[in-house]
Amino acid sequence: MSLFSSSSIQELEKLNSNKAVIRYKKGETIFKEGGLAHGLFFLCKGKVKIHQQGDDGKDQITRFAKQGDAIGYRTLMSDDKYMCSATPIEETMVCYLNKNVFFEMITNNTSLAFAMMKLLANDLKRAEHKITEFAQKPVRERMAEALLFLKDIYGYETNDTILNVVLSREEIAYLAGTVRETATKLLSEFKDDGIIELRGKQVKIIDHKLLCKRANISE
Repeated sequence: MSLFSSSSIQELEKLNSNKAVIRYKKGETIFKEGGLAHGLFFLCKGKVKIHQQGDDGKDQITRFAKQGDAIGYRTLMSDDKYMCSATPIEETMVCYLNKNVFFEMITNNTSLAFAMMKLLANDLKRAEHKITEFAQKPVRERMAEALLFLKDIYGYETNDTILNVVLSREEIAYLAGTVRETATKLLSEFKDDGIIELRGKQVKIIDHKLLCKRANISE
């Protein structure tokens, strides 16, 4: 795991002896908004969406996590309740580490502490970008950028340009900050323009350059 890449053999042995490996099915809850954090989760396998319930009762997806990512660390570091929920979008296996063990490791490993600071700084950077994006970008650009974001985080299926993640139209809409009807309409528009191909819930990117143009970003 990248977060523990600077750890010594002794620290990794301690990590191994204190971790718990938990399997979750698609749709099960890893942690829930409003709950207390007692430890840290790392994805060994699978994909997870981090989402928050809005005032209207609808979910807003804040980010996605992939193999090797840590989740739940912001709440753990702030000693607060979870502001979001974590739900697998496919069968997932996580490594759980009790907070006391993790805090002890941070205290004794400066490099690990700096890695956590960098992780939190990157989160703040993404949040600032998201605020600017929603304030300034039209929904068509946000939808194109959402597809590019999914490509960047999960990549393509082997030997193809099909996104290596399966999401509902509603989940894609939440990611782009819009409603399902608008998301469906824009995806159909991108399909008609020869930018993507739709195969059920799967999305295949046909013209990456044009998709970047729709998102108003450099390729």
